[in-house]
Amino acid sequence: MSTNELIDCLPKAELHIHLEGSLEPELLFKLSNRNGVEIGFDSVEALRSAYVFSNLQEFLDIYYVGMNVLLTERDYYDLATAYFKRARADNVRHIEAFFDPQGHTERGVPLEAIVSGFVAAILDAKAAGISVELIPCFLRHLPVEDAERTLEALEPFIDHFIGVGLDSSELGFPPGPFMSVYARAHSLGLKLVAHAGEEGPPDYVWEALDALHVDRIDHGNRAMEDKKLVQRLAMRNVPLTVCPLSNLKLRVVENLADHPLRDMLDAGLLANVNSDDPAYFGGYMNDNFRAIAAALDLTEDEIVTLAKNSFTGSFLAQDDIDHWHSEIDSVADELRDKAH
Repeated sequence: MSTNELIDCLPKAELHIHLEGSLEPELLFKLSNRNGVEIGFDSVEALRSAYVFSNLQEFLDIYYVGMNVLLTERDYYDLATAYFKRARADNVRHIEAFFDPQGHTERGVPLEAIVSGFVAAILDAKAAGISVELIPCFLRHLPVEDAERTLEALEPFIDHFIGVGLDSSELGFPPGPFMSVYARAHSLGLKLVAHAGEEGPPDYVWEALDALHVDRIDHGNRAMEDKKLVQRLAMRNVPLTVCPLSNLKLRVVENLADHPLRDMLDAGLLANVNSDDPAYFGGYMNDNFRAIAAALDLTEDEIVTLAKNSFTGSFLAQDDIDHWHSEIDSVADELRDKAH
């Protein structure tokens, strides 16, 4: 069997996807025209040509421009629906999706419109065979007090969320100050995740673990620089949601051959593959799998392990995780039998 065939056929979970980051230029232009929002680009091609970044902040600058076209419940429904269809085509069967409430409410968009649009799209996705959970993220470059107000505003919709996250500019914005917000979210029964160790140092990963008490680390590349931290992550089986093409596009790694994913697996870490902001970084789930598998010459067993890790690292019930592990084994065995 070919590596690409295996990747295409395996069921997968996506645990690190920003819904706003799946806004393709074509839909962005459609929404800009529908809502009368000026975006500063006169064609889809001109916008695509602007998707050249050398670091996280340069990406975020254009990312927030794209957000401006999202104004109505219908817009959020269209955004999420487009991504769910792309994910299903890649055999993604479970999604835990991020969105940034503050990036919308600060523009005057009501939370109800955002959540209602996403929830309607999730119901359609469920009918198509995909389970979806939502994770609102706090923007770390804004004051902690803003995150506290945001969490309070989210509470009426809390039944629609599985957890909370922390994203945006990492350098200079450690996780520690958000300790009280995370403690409140935990008391509300929400799971806890945070971006750490993408551009920020290993210390940020320690803070996410010890101050925020997160259940999962998003990215975590630079954790590999600290042996004690690696041991901690392995011992506690903390999932790392790794995003290969994002790391390449933002120069977290200069070459995918230098990516630490195999080192993570060799160290016993619960790493899995994700697309992050696929419209901006040039690849959805299977694109990321294919690229990293080719660059690191991953074995069939390693690819199967990554698929299983995606479900193990999710917030699904154990029975559901066991079901998907069994499905992955069945698919892999069937492909091996066919190849022989």
